[in-house]
Amino acid sequence: QVQLVESGGDSVQAGGSLTLSCAASGDTFSRSCVGWFRQPPGKEREAVATFVTGYTGRASTSYADSVKGRFTISQDNTKNMVYLQMNTLKPEDSAMYYCAARISTVCYSHASFFTAWGQGTQVIVSS
Repeated sequence: QVQLVESGGDSVQAGGSLTLSCAASGDTFSRSCVGWFRQPPGKEREAVATFVTGYTGRASTSYADSVKGRFTISQDNTKNMVYLQMNTLKPEDSAMYYCAARISTVCYSHASFFTAWGQGTQVIVSS
């Protein structure tokens, strides 16, 4: 079972950038579907981005419409890390951000699909 630890959350001004990191131990991201989710206060958890390397070795990513063009998910297998680069941040991006993973060569953007979760890292974007 993989254990996940997020870091990088902070308070920033609108228009700023942050990079969130997710470190895995106990297993490797190279065999996993990895996702970033976020949960604003009082709202449901939503998928932000997913990354998976399929059985052909080809990487595939997906993004929520609200972050397309601003956020980028990436993976460094040598460090067993997954990142979420967030640019042009908006106040509505404020939330607790979670990293999630499941050993799989396919990926879905549903929270119920993932079997391992980190503890979350807080992002606050002020206007």
